[in-house]
Amino acid sequence: MKAIATALGVSEVWLAFGEIVGEGGESPPLPIDPILLTVDEMYQADALAVKAGISGLDLMEAAGAGIMQAIIARWPSSPVLVLCGPGNNGGDGFVVARLLREAGWDIRLALLGNVEKLTGDAAVNAARWEGPVLEFKPGLVGKGENACGLVVDAVFGAGLSRPITGMVKTVLEEVAASGLPVIAVDVPSGIDGDTGACLGFALGAELTVTFFRRKPGHLLLPGRQHCGQVVVVDIGTPEAVLDQIRPQAHQNCPSLWGGLFPRRSVMDHKYVRGHVVVLGGDEMTGAARLAARGALRAGAGLVTIVCPESAVPIYALGEPGVLNARLGEGEGQGEGQREGLTRLLADERKNLYVLGPGNGVTAVTKARVMEVLETGRPCVLDADALTVFADDVDGLAEAISGPCVITPHEGEFARLFGPIGEGPKGERAGKLGRVRAAAARLGCVVLLKGADTVIADADGRGVINTNAPPILATAGAGDVLAGFIGGLMAQSMSPFAAACAGVWLHGECANEFGPGLIAEDLPEQLPAVLRRLFSSTSDQRLAVSVAP
Repeated sequence: MKAIATALGVSEVWLAFGEIVGEGGESPPLPIDPILLTVDEMYQADALAVKAGISGLDLMEAAGAGIMQAIIARWPSSPVLVLCGPGNNGGDGFVVARLLREAGWDIRLALLGNVEKLTGDAAVNAARWEGPVLEFKPGLVGKGENACGLVVDAVFGAGLSRPITGMVKTVLEEVAASGLPVIAVDVPSGIDGDTGACLGFALGAELTVTFFRRKPGHLLLPGRQHCGQVVVVDIGTPEAVLDQIRPQAHQNCPSLWGGLFPRRSVMDHKYVRGHVVVLGGDEMTGAARLAARGALRAGAGLVTIVCPESAVPIYALGEPGVLNARLGEGEGQGEGQREGLTRLLADERKNLYVLGPGNGVTAVTKARVMEVLETGRPCVLDADALTVFADDVDGLAEAISGPCVITPHEGEFARLFGPIGEGPKGERAGKLGRVRAAAARLGCVVLLKGADTVIADADGRGVINTNAPPILATAGAGDVLAGFIGGLMAQSMSPFAAACAGVWLHGECANEFGPGLIAEDLPEQLPAVLRRLFSSTSDQRLAVSVAP
């Protein structure tokens, strides 16, 4: 699994029971595998499996058997409507129908298109189906004695690229309106397997059964909301194919970065643990204080808020554990303030800068950010430090000369990058594609915040985070996140690993607190989350919270 080790940025990994452990320490075992395969990569995996001697028919039979077993394990026997499409997804549906009927279930099967036009393995499995094939049309759900109890959606798979319209849409809308449990094959019909986008219309499934590995569309919104519970079935694809595919996308979880997390030593002192400098403004002072508190709780040895002289009394009344320093005499970006920032930058013990929270969208903020970036010091850029470059992304790209993480929300991202990552025909790229393109454009780590936060590095690695609860939509939460990431980077965690760890811990802190959360609560939950993260007695409880 050397390819996976390279993708994760660790020296070695061991993959067993869904656990990936980085050199330097153990991470909690997880009931999921973090590796995600794009639609094209899954096609490649199937082709490599066939090349290794596993027939396409065997793969389809195993897929259908896995779906059948998942259904039997969750529902009592009842009439099932199996909706089959004209491709391999429909072939899987024919296998499911045959195996459920052999198990004594009442099955009705409808096919979109003609049996005579099916090809390949789908045609073979259609021939093995001994029951009637109904016309794909409205009214299939039935009523009264003809009503079904479950629906298997095997119409379209993850590779669908066109919107669902017309009669097909009408049939699927009837299924949705019926309220019947839907079991989706691979992905719910209408969901793009790579982007999670809804193509015209998409069924909402109670259970989605996919094969070998999950896809980004299972985790990205709105796809994640349509998939319900996602079960991955082993269909016999050799694990070795991953070494040839070299997947670059993963679900965020501790097994990706736990081995890179800062470790304590009896020889540590505060400067070993890093010194974070937070640039504070003179109006929205709470933002910088939240970032500073986040950096402290994340383990930074020292945190200093540096601010205009006029704001020093405000910050001095804040956290007793946070140092305060003034930029210098005078207001704005006068000579005294420039000298103050230059003096701070001359102290190499101050090894991480958090810029943007509460700084103000001004030329002064932009000048300060540029001065810090040009030194090559590690930085986290958030909020105003990004907005000041809304019309100058080239200037930002040129200024970044050292380790850097930027943490925009959707609005800041759009102002900075515009329609980045568009496809060859002008189609809008999915979130993962857009963030990867942005990271390549700037040459740094980009973290696009949201309910499905995506982190990407300039080398193409991408991670999707899934543990953020709705209560995180509160003022100041992003400032705390910037502090978490900065605190981890100050302790020599790589920008990509720190961003992944920071956003996951951020979500866990919100889950730990629960309803009523405000931003100030987040740093105070971090000790409990970290204790559970590295506790051998409660690893499984932690693992459950990162499942999609």
